Amino acid sequence: MKILVVLPVEHRHKEIFKRAAGDAEVIFCSEPSEYKAVLRDVDAVIGNVPVEMLRGCEQLRWIQLNNAGTEGFCEPGALPETTVITNATGAYGLAISEFMLGMLLMLYKHLDHYYDQQKAQIWGRIEPGKGTDPMISGSTTLVIGLGDIGTTFARKMDALGSKVIGIRKSAAPKPEFVQEQYTMDALPDIIGQADIVAMSLPGYAQTRHVINKDMLKLMKKNAVLINVGRGMSVDSMALCEALHEGRIAGACLDVTEPEPLPADHPLWSAPHVLITPHASGGFAVEATLEKVVALSAGNVARFVKGEALENVVDRSTGYVRR
Repeated sequence: MKILVVLPVEHRHKEIFKRAAGDAEVIFCSEPSEYKAVLRDVDAVIGNVPVEMLRGCEQLRWIQLNNAGTEGFCEPGALPETTVITNATGAYGLAISEFMLGMLLMLYKHLDHYYDQQKAQIWGRIEPGKGTDPMISGSTTLVIGLGDIGTTFARKMDALGSKVIGIRKSAAPKPEFVQEQYTMDALPDIIGQADIVAMSLPGYAQTRHVINKDMLKLMKKNAVLINVGRGMSVDSMALCEALHEGRIAGACLDVTEPEPLPADHPLWSAPHVLITPHASGGFAVEATLEKVVALSAGNVARFVKGEALENVVDRSTGYVRR
C-alpha cells in the first residue's frame, strides 16, 4: 500500500504520518511537478492535488483534502466512483473566525482610515456627525453557513454580546450560543434584522449569488457584509452598487468574484470595503496545519486498518455525511 502526502510538512509531521501508516509506504511530495510520477501508483492521497491530475487514477481508493471545500472533486468523472473523499472540516474555524473578527473591528472602528492618516502623518479624529463607531455588543449577527467556521465565529460574536441568528443547509440541533436558527429558505425574512451578515459558504451551484441585488435591498442601511467562504456567493456588481449608493454600511471580503480580483474591477474603489486576497485560510496560522496533520494522520491509521474514516464527504452534496 502506498500513500502520497502533499501537505507542506516538516520532519516531525513526516514521522507522525509514518507511525500512522504502519507498514504502508508513505511518499512525500512538495511540488505538483513531482506528483505525476507517483499518482497512478498510490492508494491514497493526503492533501489537495489538482483535480485534472487525478483523472484516470483508477487505483486511488481515498483522498484526504486539506480544506473543507470539495469543489471539483465531487464532479462526475473527476475521481473513480469507488474513491472515498474526506475533508478537513474542523481545522479552520479558529483561524478564519479571528480573521473575520479582525476585519469587522477594523471597519467598525475606522482603523483603516486612521492607518492611512498615520502613513500621511496626520493627527485627526473622525468628526462627530461624519461617522460614529458601531458596537458589536447589542448588535445582531446573521451567520449564513453554520459549519465549523461559521459556528466558531458565532460563538465569538455571542461572547461579545451580539445576538446570533444562524442559517444552515438543513435542520440540525441549534448550538446554545445561537439564539435563532433557520434554513436557507428563511433568508429573505430575517436578513433585514442583521447588523452583521457573515458568510462562510462553499462554492456550489446552490450557493451562487446567495447575496444578490434583491437580498442587498432587504439589508439594513447600517449592515456590514463579511464573506470568507467563496466569492461566487456574492454578486460583486450588485454589492458595488449597494456600497456606492450607501444602501449598506460596508463589506469585509476575503474572497471575491472573480478571483483574483482584476485591477480595474470597481470593487477596489467602492467605499467602506476591505479586501484581502483569500488570506484567512491556508496554513498562515501554525495551529491550522497542526489540526490538518492530526486529522489526516488519524485517518491514515484508520485507512490502513480498514476502519471507517472521519469527515467522509457525500458526493451528492459536497458536505460531510452526518
